[in-house]
Amino acid sequence: MKSVLITGASTGIGRATALHLDSAGWRVFAGVRREGDAQSLRDAASERLEPVLVDVADDAAIAAAAATIGESLGSDGLDGLVNNAGLAVPGPLEVLPLDDFRHQIAVNLTGQIAVTQAMLPLLRRNKGRVVFIASIGGRIAFPFMAPYHASKFAIEAVGDCLRQELRPWGMHVIVVEPGSIATDIWARGDAKGDEIVEGMAPEARALYEDRMRAMQKTMAKTGERGIAPIKAAKVLEKALTASKPKTRYLVGTDAKVQATLKKVIPDRAFDRIAARASGTR
Repeated sequence: MKSVLITGASTGIGRATALHLDSAGWRVFAGVRREGDAQSLRDAASERLEPVLVDVADDAAIAAAAATIGESLGSDGLDGLVNNAGLAVPGPLEVLPLDDFRHQIAVNLTGQIAVTQAMLPLLRRNKGRVVFIASIGGRIAFPFMAPYHASKFAIEAVGDCLRQELRPWGMHVIVVEPGSIATDIWARGDAKGDEIVEGMAPEARALYEDRMRAMQKTMAKTGERGIAPIKAAKVLEKALTASKPKTRYLVGTDAKVQATLKKVIPDRAFDRIAARASGTR
C-alpha cells in the first residue's frame, strides 16, 4: 500500500487530494492544524486516512508530525509528500507590514522546506516523491500580490534545486502549478486584504485603497470561476504515480494560457494586461 503525507489538508486542494488518494487505496497522512478539521476528514474517509496535527510554520510541530508518521509506518517508508499548505497575503509593497511578508514566506516557502527536510529520511526508504504546490503565480506576477508571488517564484527554484540534488538516488521532485481553483484561499486573502487596508495610515490609504479594493474584487471573481479542487487532485495523483513524471504540471486552462502569454509578450505589454485584468490600472 502506497503512503503519502499531504499538508494543508483541511480544505481545498489538500482535502480533495487526501480524500481522492484515500479512495484510490493509498495510506494518507493528512496534515491539518485543528482537531475539528481532523475529525471532518475522519468522517469523510476510510480508516486508512490518518490526520496529523501540524503547523508548517512551527518547527516543533513538524518534528512531532515526523515522529508520529514514522511510528505509524514502522519499518516502511513514505512514497510521497505533497507540500500543499499555503496562504495569500495581498498588499502594496510600499506599506505592507513586514511581519505579514515574513509570515507569508514562513508558511509558503520555509514551511515547505522544513516539512521536506523532516520527511526525507522516510521518503528515502521508498525512493518517494516530493511534490511542491506552486502556482501559475510562480511564473507570472500581478500588482499587490508580491508576498504570494515571491513565495511561489521561490518554490519553483526550490523544486528545481531539490530535483537535481536528489537525482543520484532516483527520487523525483515535481512542481504543480494550479491556476484558478475554487478554494477558501481567495476568501481568506480578501479578509487579509481588508485588514491591511484598514491598518494603513491615511496617506497610504489615499494612495492605494481604491486600487487595492479593485484587486480584491478581482480575487473574489477569480475564486468564483475557479475549477473544482478534485481536478488538481487528479493531476497530483498523476505526479505521484507516473512512471516518468513531468518536472512540472500546469493545472487549468487559465494557467496554461497565462504561461503561454508570458513567454511571448514583452514585460511592459504584460504589465498593461495585468493592470486591466486586476482592475488596478
